Amino acid sequence: MGAGWSSEEERQPLLGPGLGPAPGAVWRSREAAAALPAAAPGPGRVYGRRWLVLLLFSLLGFAQGLVWNTWGPIQNSARQAYGFSSWDIALLVLWGPIGFLPCFAFMWLLDKRGLRITVLLTSFLMVLGTGLRCIPVSDLMLKRRLIHGGQLLNGLAGPTVMNAAPFLSTTWFSADERATATAIASMLSYLGGACAFLVGPLVVPAPNGTSPLLASETSRTHIKDLIETVLYAEFGVVCLLFSATLAYFPPRPPLPPSVAAASQRLSYRRSFCRLLSNMRFLMIALAYAIPLGVFAGWSGVLDLILTPVHVSQVDAGWIGFWSIVGGCVVGIAMARFADFIRGMLKLILLLLFSGATLSSTWFTLTCLNSITHLPLTTVTLYASCILLGVFLNSSIPIFFELFVETVYPVPEGITCGVVTFLSNMFMGVLLFFLTFYHTELSWFNWCLPGSCLLSLLLILCFRESYDRLYLDVVVSV
Repeated sequence: MGAGWSSEEERQPLLGPGLGPAPGAVWRSREAAAALPAAAPGPGRVYGRRWLVLLLFSLLGFAQGLVWNTWGPIQNSARQAYGFSSWDIALLVLWGPIGFLPCFAFMWLLDKRGLRITVLLTSFLMVLGTGLRCIPVSDLMLKRRLIHGGQLLNGLAGPTVMNAAPFLSTTWFSADERATATAIASMLSYLGGACAFLVGPLVVPAPNGTSPLLASETSRTHIKDLIETVLYAEFGVVCLLFSATLAYFPPRPPLPPSVAAASQRLSYRRSFCRLLSNMRFLMIALAYAIPLGVFAGWSGVLDLILTPVHVSQVDAGWIGFWSIVGGCVVGIAMARFADFIRGMLKLILLLLFSGATLSSTWFTLTCLNSITHLPLTTVTLYASCILLGVFLNSSIPIFFELFVETVYPVPEGITCGVVTFLSNMFMGVLLFFLTFYHTELSWFNWCLPGSCLLSLLLILCFRESYDRLYLDVVVSV
């Protein structure tokens, strides 16, 4: 951890004398490190409990994503039940990126206090947020405020579940399992958002133009009761996860799994100086933040975007669900491939963003079928959206691993915190503009292929390096 921001105990090396790299080895260039004498073999020990830690963290991310995306897939039903306006619907999604404003405080906590304390605070914020939404009040104005407050508290849990995956994988997993663990921990949050597309529309009826209009007070009360059933269920799941995390979530294993896990890292202050002065990192950070921020905002209001082309709330939910699920499955598979075939992260990203650019262009032109005369059918919408989700979502763990390799020995939580903060800021800006231009969304669709093409060019110009992998594979031998 950072020398200036950590306790004396936390700054003690995990490896004993003679184990791992020589002092200062991680600060040198590859050429200098190659000239070092071979070190004694590091411990490289992994524990079976690492899978339980990964499961708890991943489920927490799943629940956070599920709660964040509660309202987008059922926005038409929420309008009738609680009197939400278009501004309210956009703001409910916007609380996610707003929750990233104190992101740097959570990064500091992760660097100073470790994983357990940070995860416990995160899960407690989620308990408060989901509980706030369940308070039974008859005043709709007060109820709307409670829901907004609950979404904000859940948004504050976002920095940990989005940023800490590489930190967890480095702390608990060996070098040939890190990318896979990062993919599982980071993808489950998106899978939670995908399940919201499925759960909401299937449980809550849709009073829009594609279903019989339900305008009576009885129907409104029925829809409200079903929405509150979803809210209570989410509250129960979050409470269960908080209890499990409180019972067992160790901060780190007794012995580190790799040399990189035991190596000293830059301090909190020096880490930011290193990140902001590294042009290669800034280049790849923008390549991640811009398209993923645009895609996250677009996914959060997918029902609103597809309503003008006469797509029902249920169909929009299924499209959003399969696009993210496909991305999660392919992302984990790609990460496992990266663990076996090392040093191929840039090539993988080039292939993924080439596909993302083509599929996003296909979707945008399909929505303009009156001009392009492309067939606008359920099949084409499903295919283009699912392919877009597969290509973009599967790139997330690959990006995370590349970030850490590029700026090592900057701590993983700080590195990923900066890029996810940028991504959420782009998402927030887009959703802010959406609140003023919600009647015309064609500009939002054009943001997708534009951002993917820009990212593809940035990745193409990026010069990759694998400093952390070099430490594990070469220095520890």
